[in-house]
Amino acid sequence: MSAYAAVSADPASATVIDPGPLANARGQLARTADRLGLDQATRELLGTPMREFHFSIPVQMDDGTTRVFRGYRMQHNDARGPAKGGIRFSRTSEPDDARALAMWMTWKCALLDLPLGGGKGLVQCDPRLLSAREQERVCRGFVRALVKNVGPHVDVPAPDMMTSSQHMLWMLDEYEVITGQKAPGFITGKPIGMGGSPGRTEATGFGAVAVLREALKEIGLPIEKSTASIQGFGNVARHAAIRYVSLGGTVVAISTWDRVSNQAWTYRRAAGIDIAALAAITDDFGSIDRREAAELGLEVLPGDAWLGQAVDVLIPAALEGQITESNVGRVHARVKLVIEAANGPTTAAADWELQTRGIRIVPDVLANAGGVTCSYFEQVQGNSNYYWTRTEVLEKLDARMQEAYRAVSDTSVRERTSLRDAAYIIAVLRVTHACRTRGWV
Repeated sequence: MSAYAAVSADPASATVIDPGPLANARGQLARTADRLGLDQATRELLGTPMREFHFSIPVQMDDGTTRVFRGYRMQHNDARGPAKGGIRFSRTSEPDDARALAMWMTWKCALLDLPLGGGKGLVQCDPRLLSAREQERVCRGFVRALVKNVGPHVDVPAPDMMTSSQHMLWMLDEYEVITGQKAPGFITGKPIGMGGSPGRTEATGFGAVAVLREALKEIGLPIEKSTASIQGFGNVARHAAIRYVSLGGTVVAISTWDRVSNQAWTYRRAAGIDIAALAAITDDFGSIDRREAAELGLEVLPGDAWLGQAVDVLIPAALEGQITESNVGRVHARVKLVIEAANGPTTAAADWELQTRGIRIVPDVLANAGGVTCSYFEQVQGNSNYYWTRTEVLEKLDARMQEAYRAVSDTSVRERTSLRDAAYIIAVLRVTHACRTRGWV
């Protein structure tokens, strides 16, 4: 029995384990497939990537030596359109993580009704330990390994953890050099002025707050009277904090990495953190020196202290598997909402515990879909060579996120189920329909 199948049992008798990301993703699919009565062939098709690419990237280092990095690209399902998904640079992520993330991307695209499928890339490296020239060689090597299997109408990459607009531009340049054509729609998340879309940088964080705003309306809590604790201070978390505060919310705590001590710390101020001041001492990877944070008057706590804050909203916006069976008990009784701005931050066991406590979870496939939605906007603009203003982009994004939240909330009420299950019902049905219409199953 899958972990997510187990959570539907009576809590008094259920035994729920915390699986890894891929087991978690497949468990979610199995739970939805059971509910929808999907046949075995459809389950198998949707449960694994349609294509996988594994390759080596030899890179000449600045000292003249050569290192070989492992790279991966997973194309989960393209029944609804080209594969779409970020490229992650991480020494600790494994191919199964990329498989899970590609599957989640399929559901996000379907949930937001985008004509795209799911993909994910991974290079097992730490860019913080590489020079800019070494990072560029990794990016170009990634494209050289995949150039026959990606493209604006096949598979469209984007930034993810530890990758930036500069990395995307290096990859675009390598793709255009090899193919001999200009193809700004090949990759998204590029710099503004080089084919990037205004609003793309803020999109995931702003989208998360758009659904947070709708969820707060449903529980009758004005956003200006709400408080939040956030895990992470990279691109997603930072812009979520900026948007949330601009709407009147108060960020009480933020947890992020400190490169100096090589560990995470939580920075807290009960009256609210000055997000602009904190951003001013943050590097490109979301790392903050705790001594500089203390000089801003912030209380410095252990990295996992963000989870136990007496706030209305928790926003995990860093890595998968952060709220687990072992720490979910630390979530404060005041918490009303969990907004999953990260991919897969809540494991099955923790999900069940939060639900039994009446805490409303806005799932990752909805909460962080602002990024892929704006990536789609960038892809459309790049392919047509016509660009919208930032205001136009963010208005379109907000409208899409509101529409998706309403559909998920309405399905949740109609089916008498959680927002997560409702989101999966919508997404899996749409992908299944596409596969069946094509005659695949």
